[in-house]
Amino acid sequence: MSPYFLRAATGPAQFPRGTLPEVAVAGRSNVGKSSLINTLLGCRDLAKTSRTPGRTQAIVFFSVDDRWLLVDLPGYGYAKVPEAVRRQWRPLVEAYLAGRETLRLLLLLIDIRRDVGEEERDLVSWLSHRGIPWLPVLTKADKLSRSRALTRRRELMGQLPGGGAGEPVLFSARTGEGKKKLGDTIPIFLQNKAQ
Repeated sequence: MSPYFLRAATGPAQFPRGTLPEVAVAGRSNVGKSSLINTLLGCRDLAKTSRTPGRTQAIVFFSVDDRWLLVDLPGYGYAKVPEAVRRQWRPLVEAYLAGRETLRLLLLLIDIRRDVGEEERDLVSWLSHRGIPWLPVLTKADKLSRSRALTRRRELMGQLPGGGAGEPVLFSARTGEGKKKLGDTIPIFLQNKAQ
């Protein structure tokens, strides 16, 4: 796999020309998006990780083998960033989601230890209304015992409207759990035509 940073966009005019299929990654600030991207793509620091939530303030596009794009959407939730910046994120993300005919799947990351919030429910409803497939990915699964993680998976899916495009994936960047499952699932969606 040969992934590389393609560009960061703070507005639709900066989005790359939509010719390759795309998979987007969304979730709260500090949910582990950068860690998932690095693990999935087999790179240590392609996506920059930070102990400070809300560092990603643009939509970041990564090219994978020049065949598809992995897209890192700005985190939402409790990020300690200026309110004016947070207000800009939603229109930016919605412009991306609504306008990308090449978008095949959205990975919705949820920290397995936290309950589903209003932001996740709103996003899922928005995606479902527009026919955009989404897959729940429960991050930081290594923080819980296996039995507790399976219980939390059931609980969290009961908190989301609809079930997504497949069975929720338990994921851990530390142990690599879920990497193979995502690696097997993503190509299926990449082959599908846009909704």
